[in-house]
Amino acid sequence: MSIWWSLHLRREAASVPLARRLLLGTMETAGVDPDVSYELSVALTEACANAVEHGGGEGSRGSGGRPSEAYRVTAYLDGETCRIEVSDSGPGFPGAGDEVPAVPSADAEHGRGLRLIEELADHVQFGNRAGRGGAVVSFDKLLKWRDGPALLLA
Repeated sequence: MSIWWSLHLRREAASVPLARRLLLGTMETAGVDPDVSYELSVALTEACANAVEHGGGEGSRGSGGRPSEAYRVTAYLDGETCRIEVSDSGPGFPGAGDEVPAVPSADAEHGRGLRLIEELADHVQFGNRAGRGGAVVSFDKLLKWRDGPALLLA
């Protein structure tokens, strides 16, 4: 089975549960094990919360030269893997070019969400959008399937 969707969301707190519910609904419909779905939804929540909090600012401009008020979430369920990408138009991660940002320590005041994403996913990439500015968090996880048939859309 292959499913993908992409959302263009406002940088508002209310957008985070919307993305999470859409992911959970997609996973349930596809027949993904609820524990795996939950772990991915928590990781997505952390990535979206970071985009809402840090994904805009004076350096990020959308259409018309205004500060960007949006971020993008894309999810791919393809075969045995789910891959999720959250990108924004903020200042990006500290560092130059394609340098991978250092994930803060467990006792740091900020950045614990990035550590949580690393713990919940099988593979994680933190980076900056080339040429356009902004951060990109992408992660994937091998899927397990629940017992019984998948739900079918009516």
